[in-house]
Amino acid sequence: MEPIITNLPKSLVEIKFTITPLEVQPYLDQAAADLQIDKPIPGFRPGKAPYDVVNQAVGEMRIWEAALERVVRARYVQTILEKQIEALGSPSISVEQLVPGQEIKFTVTVPVMPAVITLANYDAPLVTKKIHPTTEVEVRAALDELRKMRRQEAVVDRPAGKDDLVIVDLEMKKDKVVVEGGTAKNFRVYLNEPQYIPDFAEQLVGLKKGDEKTFALAMPKEHYQKHLAGQTLDFTVKVLDVFELKLPELNDAFAQGLGFDALEKLQAQLKLNLEHEAQHKADEAAEIELIEKLLKASRFGDVPETLISQEVHRMFHELEHAAESQGMKMEDYLASLKKTADQIKLDLVPRAIERVQAAVLIKEIAKKEGTTVPDAELDVEQDRILTAAKDNQELKERIASPEYRDYLASQMKNRKTLELLKSKAIQEG
Repeated sequence: MEPIITNLPKSLVEIKFTITPLEVQPYLDQAAADLQIDKPIPGFRPGKAPYDVVNQAVGEMRIWEAALERVVRARYVQTILEKQIEALGSPSISVEQLVPGQEIKFTVTVPVMPAVITLANYDAPLVTKKIHPTTEVEVRAALDELRKMRRQEAVVDRPAGKDDLVIVDLEMKKDKVVVEGGTAKNFRVYLNEPQYIPDFAEQLVGLKKGDEKTFALAMPKEHYQKHLAGQTLDFTVKVLDVFELKLPELNDAFAQGLGFDALEKLQAQLKLNLEHEAQHKADEAAEIELIEKLLKASRFGDVPETLISQEVHRMFHELEHAAESQGMKMEDYLASLKKTADQIKLDLVPRAIERVQAAVLIKEIAKKEGTTVPDAELDVEQDRILTAAKDNQELKERIASPEYRDYLASQMKNRKTLELLKSKAIQEG
């Protein structure tokens, strides 16, 4: 019998199944055979006892219960494939009738991908890409950064000037007690660069090797350690060395040390790099603006709680990674925000919904445009990734798996769709 499919609120689909005894029989036969594996029936090889004998040995209800799981799994999978239902996660199953000799009746409820009710028009330009022009000031700043990278440090026997490097042993105290993480050995302080603690570098100007100094400074109000944020601490430094920083002259010899024939060619390459970076930033900004406009102009069905939860979980881990990359623990980061993990996750829900809707939007446009990824293109990309894996056999096996190939195909399809969308809806400024 055909299942009855009903769309429910919050992107849920209900599928009601009625399976006749005739349809159930093959599953009963298999269940009867399997039940003999762990508990063989005397006089028969495992799995070879006739159905009637197994029925007498274990009871008909036990066979029907064992067959139920196979019936549910087979019919559910068959239905979502035939009806192209984009099911998410594990379904909820309710059995309404399981009586030997009668129809089996059960209902499956499963979350599905939200529908695009109204798709915004994207066949005309919606966004103008604005590219920041590269200036000579920016090129000069890039040159100065290169000079800093190749500067020489020479020990000097004199008081530190505002352009010097000072090496110190550092100790920070609050109420005469050293704070957690408040000591540092051989701490390098470039006096002409911004410091996390305001006015710290200025306190070192004029000191020379062997000097010690104690002074009070206020910690930044955004300091990740809540109990220290905005508090005044006592700093004690002992100068170990003072270095004069000698920048190389900006000439052809400097350029040649970086692999260019002349300074003019180095400057041209830096300008080209900055232009490429500006182009990338403009592309990225235009893409974000376009997706935001399309999301606002489109209408979507409810996003299932399953997808929202998954996306919030993913975004929270992104925050954790960002905090760790800055040398902070997640608990310290949360303390600096004066929020719990649950509060942060709640704050992430609106953005999580937008992310899911953006993915659904791209998928809908791919369907409308008939975007495909030919096997040849997929083969080339998969081979490229396999080559990059080099001698990592475990990684190579994962990349070569059918599951990864499906994932890669989906990613390539999304990217092709996004590029098509941008070509239609973004214009040059």
